[in-house]
Amino acid sequence: MSGIKIQLNNVDKKFGDLKVLKDIKLTIKPGQFVAIVGKSGCGKSTLLRLIAGLETPSNGTILFNEKQVKGLHSDTRIMFQDSRLLPWKSVLENVEIGVTDKNKKNAETSLSLVGLVDKQKEWPAVLSGGQKQRVSLARALAGKPKLLLFDEPLGALDALTRLEMQGLIEKLWNEEKFTAILVTHDVSEAIRLADRVIVIKDGGIESDISVPLARPRHVDNEFIHYQNIILNQLMHEQR
Repeated sequence: MSGIKIQLNNVDKKFGDLKVLKDIKLTIKPGQFVAIVGKSGCGKSTLLRLIAGLETPSNGTILFNEKQVKGLHSDTRIMFQDSRLLPWKSVLENVEIGVTDKNKKNAETSLSLVGLVDKQKEWPAVLSGGQKQRVSLARALAGKPKLLLFDEPLGALDALTRLEMQGLIEKLWNEEKFTAILVTHDVSEAIRLADRVIVIKDGGIESDISVPLARPRHVDNEFIHYQNIILNQLMHEQR
């Protein structure tokens, strides 16, 4: 599996008279892990929805592997803050929803990747929050995505479970080589996971910061250095 190259060329997004995103120019290499951060209402989730094909640009183009895309792309999967599991289906049946080649063994393989094979016959209601998100991740992986989008998927988890999920996402990204884009309010999470951190402010790209730290990452002086750079970008008022 290899990731998708993504290009956004002068992308705008309006809702009525409100311009949420303006003149977005962004290129993401295949297999890269990019985090998008910004204050509430800055447009970061709208940007993710545009890349996902859930919204259409008002202006500009979005290219996957040099080809313009419109609408949902078959090689793309998205994880939300809510696991969105169907309560009347078992864990395995929920994961099977993500299978695109009719080979249901891919669902079991995906559950194995997230460490939940032993829960495949359970109902979602008996799972913890972290386990539900693992099932959601397994469902996304079952479709063998080349682009995996994360829209605050860990925001509702407790601190320890969140760290465990961050480690799992990083491990699977390293193994599966998909392109990953994470929207998060948590700057520490962005630094822990991403090769690059895109700071969105007032609908535009304020900065694009490379994070060349060795993996796995721990909170040390270098980590804090990048954290402070990004926090200063977020907190600095535009003149």
